[in-house]
Amino acid sequence: MGRIFNFGAGPSMMPLPVLEQAQRELLDYKGSGMSMLEISHRSPLFEEVNDQAQDHIKKLLGMDDSWSVMFMGGGATLQFSMIPMNFLTPGKTAAYAITSTFSEKAIKEAHKVGNAVEVYSSKATGLDRVPRPEELVLPDNCAYLHLTGNCTAEGLEYFDYPDTGDVPLIVDMSSDILSRPIPLDKFSLIYNGAQKNIGPAGVTVVMAKKDFLKGRDPQLPIMMNYETYADHDSTYNTPSVFGIYLVDLMSQWLLDQGGLEKVEQRNIAKARKVYDVLDAHPDFYKGHAQKDSRSLMNVTFNLPTKDLETRFVEEAKEQGMAGLKGHRAVGGIRASIYNAMPLEGVQKLVDFMEDFWKKNR
Repeated sequence: MGRIFNFGAGPSMMPLPVLEQAQRELLDYKGSGMSMLEISHRSPLFEEVNDQAQDHIKKLLGMDDSWSVMFMGGGATLQFSMIPMNFLTPGKTAAYAITSTFSEKAIKEAHKVGNAVEVYSSKATGLDRVPRPEELVLPDNCAYLHLTGNCTAEGLEYFDYPDTGDVPLIVDMSSDILSRPIPLDKFSLIYNGAQKNIGPAGVTVVMAKKDFLKGRDPQLPIMMNYETYADHDSTYNTPSVFGIYLVDLMSQWLLDQGGLEKVEQRNIAKARKVYDVLDAHPDFYKGHAQKDSRSLMNVTFNLPTKDLETRFVEEAKEQGMAGLKGHRAVGGIRASIYNAMPLEGVQKLVDFMEDFWKKNR
């Protein structure tokens, strides 16, 4: 069987050139006689890969040396705990905007550590939009504002981040990292699970201002302290060596595409094709997100009946398109069209959607 188009939300599709390079180097990495799966994380070969991966990410995002790029485990879910453990200090209040099931999970972890409040929620309308900057009113003595930059399950995305002044802005960019340029000056810490847009499952990429990481509580467990990763180049313990290697290949591939400006143009074009079908047949394909919050990465919608949704997923799979079933908390259909999804895959999907509508309207 040939390769199919994987619209799954993560682990997600990876570019064929990246997979082919990893395949070529799998048994013998750069004449070492070893696979990257076998190479020590203390070896010069991996040190080079580790440095390259960090440098490529910084180059893509325009980061200078005031930023630290760290590779961790535990996915974005571990960050839900690490963030308040590191930054929600006594006497402070953490602010969270609730726009997704993952925002809800994040604030639950913060409640275990200290005082955390919801400064915005779209739960009343079914988590269908992100807030405008002026809707975010922060509490006194605010430790940080936490946002979910792209809501994978609901198909929402921020396109206008607030200016928070002296309050650190922390953003979960698991689904949209490296999909477009971002206003770096607004952020203190950005984190993401690599398996959606930047690499394989098993690697979490955290980017933070170095000054923001300083002065953590020395009583924190060593692997829950961000300074441990920053001070030891992510190698205090054995990291995901092969995973970081793939992150390096992915970030190099993005540079080869022309950088994030070019990648963004392509992502906008892909998303527009799918949303045009939703807008052409709104009584059949019912989009979840309000139009001004529509994600470029995850397009979510429902069909008139559960039976039609089941058939949609099954028939799409038969035609070489997998992973279209919606998140278990939301249901419906979800098409994840991350960086690696080619335009031809999106075109195949929209052609299928038009045909499915004609047969079942």
